[in-house]
Amino acid sequence: KSPWSWIPSLYFAQGLPYVAVMTISVIMYKRLGISNADIALYTSWLYLPWVIKPFWSPFVDLLKTKRWWVVSMQILVGAGLAGIAFTIPASNFFQLTLALFWLMAFSSATHDIAADGFYMLALDSNKQAMYVGIRSTFYRVATIAGQGLLIIIAGALESATGLTPLDLEVKAGPNYSASIEIPSDSLLVNPYVNNPTDDYTFDIYPDILEIGTGNISKDSASILRSFAYEQNLRNGFIIRDGVVSLDGQNIKSSWWSSSISTPLGNWIKRNFGENRDLNKVNQLTGSSRLVFVRLTKAPESGQKIVLNTSFNRGDKSIFLAHGERIEFTSDNWDKPAMLLVQVDPKLDHDAVANFRGLSGNITFAWSITFFILAGFFIAVALYHKFILPKPISDTSSSTDVTPSAIFKEFFETFASFFRKKQVLVAVSFLLLFRFSEAQLVKMVTPFLLDPNELGGLGLTTGQVGMVYGTVGIIGLTLGGIIGGIVASVGGLKKWLWPMALSIALPSFSFVYLALFLPDNLFVINFCVFIEQFGYGFGFTAYMLYMIYFSDGKHKTAHYAICTAFMALGMMIPGMIAGWLQELLGYKNFFYWIMICYGLTFIVTAFLKIDPAFGKKVK
Repeated sequence: KSPWSWIPSLYFAQGLPYVAVMTISVIMYKRLGISNADIALYTSWLYLPWVIKPFWSPFVDLLKTKRWWVVSMQILVGAGLAGIAFTIPASNFFQLTLALFWLMAFSSATHDIAADGFYMLALDSNKQAMYVGIRSTFYRVATIAGQGLLIIIAGALESATGLTPLDLEVKAGPNYSASIEIPSDSLLVNPYVNNPTDDYTFDIYPDILEIGTGNISKDSASILRSFAYEQNLRNGFIIRDGVVSLDGQNIKSSWWSSSISTPLGNWIKRNFGENRDLNKVNQLTGSSRLVFVRLTKAPESGQKIVLNTSFNRGDKSIFLAHGERIEFTSDNWDKPAMLLVQVDPKLDHDAVANFRGLSGNITFAWSITFFILAGFFIAVALYHKFILPKPISDTSSSTDVTPSAIFKEFFETFASFFRKKQVLVAVSFLLLFRFSEAQLVKMVTPFLLDPNELGGLGLTTGQVGMVYGTVGIIGLTLGGIIGGIVASVGGLKKWLWPMALSIALPSFSFVYLALFLPDNLFVINFCVFIEQFGYGFGFTAYMLYMIYFSDGKHKTAHYAICTAFMALGMMIPGMIAGWLQELLGYKNFFYWIMICYGLTFIVTAFLKIDPAFGKKVK
């Protein structure tokens, strides 16, 4: 069968449950009224199965076939999605859905192990190189579809099952007033108290909000936000944030901080940091305005009408700073709820944005959304049941399935990985090849957002979304696809050094941006595109080397171990990136990034690769 008949669908199916667990769950819980503290705490633990998946990857190698594991896990993921859809309306939905998300996370992580192993068994090295960019592309398409299409479906269902959606249009520009306004008591009185209507509708004042792009002090913005928060809290529209303040507590610094990080940081800053007068940094923020929302009819006793308001279209430099979720009841319907709209402090031109508030049956909307996703996954499992090829090499690694034999083979899987030739070189390569990029990727968005006074480019939120969220993704995808094509022609060994250079040299574009701080969006877009294209092209060598090094008896488990080192290689450098940038400043930080690419070249120089790997067999 053509690889095109199953690679796109397999890796689309690999990406979708990950984004469902890690992203869609957060949005759903937010819409259902779970506090930010609980969302952050419990959903963060859902990432654990992908971190520890190498520990059970040997079982995928030892028992059954990779094809069996792929189809079985897809059915299990579909069942988990259906279970979530069934339990959302329950009173204890948070505990039940979390348990099912855990099941999905383990199933999805196991599916990742099996799918990557199957990819290596079903294709020869030439086709593995050819399609490595394609599989990455469809994985990214799945993340985009999950965060976009599924949220749109849920929103459409909310819109269809509730009151007429609330629409707020915001016009921002330098010609409008930027001063804050604390509302008078007359604006806090509902005009419908003495003249209720027969229909539920939302009354919004003003329906077209005009807000200036001139900045205000951060204290003034904080006063306005506190006013809106306290009014909404007092009237029962929101519940108090579950965050405990630690102000005034004397926390003794740790031994590490006092003995290592602080002295080292001071030495780095003194010898290599940029000299910037932080007192000159503008301590202003974007202008803010209040919007009042009222119900025109009292809900029945015990009934709750929830209004979820979010960005709909326009310039994302205009955003909702407070009031995303408002609850109307029979006790507070005759009082106005407050939304707070704010503009990006760097916005200096006319802009328009539209916000939409939905009040439909949220549990019904999300249940149907997860039913659709469950149905899709069951269909994908049935499709793969018939369409996935049956490689001769896709067999169970262990013919003896007694507990003692499996236990022995389990440890042999890990031992055989560390007995491979050049294992220390391979591990060093997996940890250090992206040492620079792991730091760079953490600081790109702050660099784009920070003002010129701090060494950043001073872009607005909307501009960053275009530069890195659109142009950057296009460059990354194209680089990966082209990298796979050329590797399939010349082989990994031939393209190893060009790819190592392509992951490093385009990063000079950020040195240029930090030195000259251009305000031309075309130049900024071009530099980000070049860097992301180079990274996508160079990352192909990294992916192919993991496949190459994993080859052998336990290739599925060994590839999973490689991915663990890959995650570690991104995590550790990323943890120190912000600390270093604050000490060095952006310009010197990017110099440091370029120096660190020396590690990329050193670990690449020690690799020994079969010249035939990746080439087409004539």
